[in-house]
Amino acid sequence: MTQSDKPAANTMWGGRFASGPDAIMTAINASIGFDQRLYAQDIAGSRAHAAMLAATGIITDSDAKAIREGLLTVLSEIERGKFTFRTDLEDIHLNIESRLTEIVGDAGKRVHTARSRNDQVAVDFRLWVRDQCDAAISSLTALMQAFLAQAEAGADWVMPGFTHLQVAQPVTWGHHMLAYVEMLGRDRSRFADARKRMNECPLGAAALAGTGFPIDRHMTAAALGFDRPTANSLDSVSDRDFALEFLSASAICATHLSRFAEELVIWSTAQFRFVKLSDKWTTGSSIMPQKKNPDAAELLRAKIGRILGATVALFTVMKGLPLTYSKDMQEDKEQVFDAADTLMLSLAAMTGMVSDMTAQKDTLKTAAASGFSTATDLADWLVRALGLPFREAHHITGRLVALAEAKGCDLPDLTLAEMQSAHPDITQEVYSVLGVENSVRSRQSYGGTAPDQVRAQIARWKAALA
Repeated sequence: MTQSDKPAANTMWGGRFASGPDAIMTAINASIGFDQRLYAQDIAGSRAHAAMLAATGIITDSDAKAIREGLLTVLSEIERGKFTFRTDLEDIHLNIESRLTEIVGDAGKRVHTARSRNDQVAVDFRLWVRDQCDAAISSLTALMQAFLAQAEAGADWVMPGFTHLQVAQPVTWGHHMLAYVEMLGRDRSRFADARKRMNECPLGAAALAGTGFPIDRHMTAAALGFDRPTANSLDSVSDRDFALEFLSASAICATHLSRFAEELVIWSTAQFRFVKLSDKWTTGSSIMPQKKNPDAAELLRAKIGRILGATVALFTVMKGLPLTYSKDMQEDKEQVFDAADTLMLSLAAMTGMVSDMTAQKDTLKTAAASGFSTATDLADWLVRALGLPFREAHHITGRLVALAEAKGCDLPDLTLAEMQSAHPDITQEVYSVLGVENSVRSRQSYGGTAPDQVRAQIARWKAALA
């Protein structure tokens, strides 16, 4: 084999390798098929790095200017779809650097001074995940506002509250909607928390030990919007906590979306009829013309599987890695990319469904009065009015529920004489607590379902989100 017949070496690796990799090695090693999504972050990082190299006298101002302008050209080519991504150059970093060098010549070869692909990918990926945290916070805010609009419209609408999916006590529609506002508010704070913790810049850690060049890491950190540079070069290039935190927050958020999606599936059935979903979020059947299937809700119910799978996958990749960088860590991005895409789509779809759904006020009220839902109110009245111990009141109420069940009626339908058969001191006043509206109005404890409490919480959240 002559020299010209040998496979071309990847010149970005330098002189250590006499020949290029086998085709299968190229396929398993290359990440450009997915990490090209990091192009904007990679170019931003390189521009900040080049400006710092010039400011510290490591490269000339003219080289820095050429690098800056060349990178803007590369950015324009990518955004216009004019850039050719090459698998033989492995990743987004080498693809951009190679094209930069073609554009500006030797100046482009200087951009990698005092850094490594290890700290380069760490800063790129961290910037991308930080952007996704911002997007999640924005999308969660929109979804919370949609729930708040539903809560405000039905602050005093009565519906059944459930435990074990059995009617438990009456609550208000507004109160139920606010439960999801609280969940999503915690999700929002988790993303904000993760963003704050990840906002340290690993650029300048180089391969793993830092660099002998007189770089200014605080300058690059500030230029990229970080609070400070990371404090340990080993940790800087090996850390993927920020991605794990993003995935964990995403999985919890998707769990909340899945829970409400399940409620929508149940509530939209002919057996419940609590809500109507519009044609925008439902589909028909190929054989049964009467069907209106809540497909969007069902799909959202399943999306947690993808996000949780990505979370478990990255934890599994990271769990046994020694310091510092290992190629295993190339398996981090696809998981996070897919989870982020899935979460953003899910949040947008759920916002649309919540904004568009119509609660059936009369059906909710009828259901709220079923299943002896005011039994606890009766027991509480026996405690307050007759001074009975709660356990005794509970027992008396249970006897009255059994009596009503035997008669095929509800508690308010029992006569006073029948009530007094369980305890002779019961008076006509007991009927004042047995209506579902009376029940919800009485729940005035902070965070309770009383309409006044619901409206107070709506006002609190609207102020917080504003």
